[in-house]
Parts: sequence; C-alpha cells; structure tokens
Amino acid sequence: MIIEMRTHKLKPGWRERFLEVFRGRSMPAQTEIGIRILGPFRSLEDPDTIFFLRGFPDLDSRTRMKDQFYEGRLWKGELEAILLPMIEKYDVVLVDDPDGEVRWPDPLH
Repeated sequence: MIIEMRTHKLKPGWRERFLEVFRGRSMPAQTEIGIRILGPFRSLEDPDTIFFLRGFPDLDSRTRMKDQFYEGRLWKGELEAILLPMIEKYDVVLVDDPDGEVRWPDPLH
C-alpha cells in the first residue's frame, strides 16, 4: 500500500472550520472513491496545523483516485473554493506499507 503522510498548515484561526468541511464533505467523497483516510489529527504544538494519512493500493491507483476526486464535480464545484483559501501550505511525503501494517478505520463507521 502507498501512503501519503500529509501536513496542512492552515491560515490562522481556520483549523476548526477546515476540519468541519474536511470531515463532512471531503472525507466521505474520497472514501467513496476508495481512498483510505486515517485522521485528521490536530497538532498539539501548532493550533493551525493538522495531519492525516491517505492510503492507496499502489502508485497507479493513487494517480487515478486523486484525478477522480480532484477533477470531480464536488471538488471543482464546491470544495476547492472553500478549502484551498484556508490552507497556507501543505506537505506530502509518500511512503510504502508493503506488509499492510497500518490499521485503517472501517469506512462504514
């Protein structure tokens, strides 16, 4: 499994609103496509930073699933205009979990 370790540094004061939209709209849409998500987690050291992991079966699936989400109607027509202005910067680190040791939550709960 390919895992994106994501850090989002949000503009000051926007973390809770970002999390509300992310959990309520973005996460369900990504999960529906098959993207696994662990988190989001709030930084204890920075009130404007969150972390989360996204899991994909392999690199080809990652490309396909990301394209499906980011080129889709929900992102293009709604979420892009809401979430992107809240983000100061983000970082993504790709890692491999070849043995499937990461324990992902059940997307139905």
